[in-house]
Amino acid sequence: MLGVDDSDRRSSPSRRAVLAGPFVAAAALAGALLATGAAGVPLRDPGGVTLRRFAVAVGLAAVLVLADLAVRATRGRRRPRWTRGQALAVVAAIVSFHVTYFAYRNVKSVVPLLSPGELHDRWLGELERDAFGAEPAALLHSLLGTGVSAHVLSAVYLLFFAFVPVALTAALVCSTKLESGLFFATALALNWVLAAISYRLLPALGPIYADPGAFADLPATGVSRLQETLLEQRTAFLRDPAAAGAAQSIGAFASLHTSLYFTAAVAARLLGYPRAVQAALWTGLIGTATATIYFGWHYVADDLAGVLIGAMALALASVLTGRAPRAARRSLTLPSTSPA
Repeated sequence: MLGVDDSDRRSSPSRRAVLAGPFVAAAALAGALLATGAAGVPLRDPGGVTLRRFAVAVGLAAVLVLADLAVRATRGRRRPRWTRGQALAVVAAIVSFHVTYFAYRNVKSVVPLLSPGELHDRWLGELERDAFGAEPAALLHSLLGTGVSAHVLSAVYLLFFAFVPVALTAALVCSTKLESGLFFATALALNWVLAAISYRLLPALGPIYADPGAFADLPATGVSRLQETLLEQRTAFLRDPAAAGAAQSIGAFASLHTSLYFTAAVAARLLGYPRAVQAALWTGLIGTATATIYFGWHYVADDLAGVLIGAMALALASVLTGRAPRAARRSLTLPSTSPA
């Protein structure tokens, strides 16, 4: 991105790549309309979460663009690097990503209404006890302890909420080949769609809610407070789904945190992003997957399914954008790696 020579200006993407994100968003929104209609509740954005995340993404994108312009100006590059069409493609991708997220939230919220009483926690728990001989969370508690490790893993888990907007906007704004950024953004967005489907196919709450006593020795952390809040929201939603602002966000199978990190890490490798970026994404994946088991958000099968969803999202994004990822090497340029 920053300080790229005029001879290596941002390339214009194909129409297919530009339209991939809006297509995913339209399909996701149609699915959300069907799901909420069947559940008898309207589409909604409780707490304005989607709108807030959209505002954050737009703000980050603006900061990156301004930083790009500032660096280019200090290096004497007067030629504008952004065309109107390219800027509109980035805006469309960010809007589409958040429309898809909005649809995902609505589908996930109504899963308990579409399959009342259908939960597979018992089966998932037995599956991993047979595989590991004990609860994986208990094994991690014994191995890592329940003191400092809990606070470290809580911070790692919560970092996910910053990772998503940063990964999205950096891929779109920092990619010298915008088509590569659109492929990345489309792959991330497809995770929302595939995850929503997985919640419907195999409803589950997760170990922390199925057997809270197994996590009673963990200290209070940001994660534990979030878990309590989500349970309160779910209880209120099930009590009165039609209430204004009612929604629930608990769903174990599959792990969206794992799937999004996996998608980003593999895409970074395929697109030839700097090794520091790749290392950070793989570290985030390993740390987050560990945290999901440690805190009881997910069963091991949920994380494995998350990896599968991430791989599927990459494959579908390649088809939708018409982009062969390996043909887009070295498409991201960070300030520290920009040519002088």
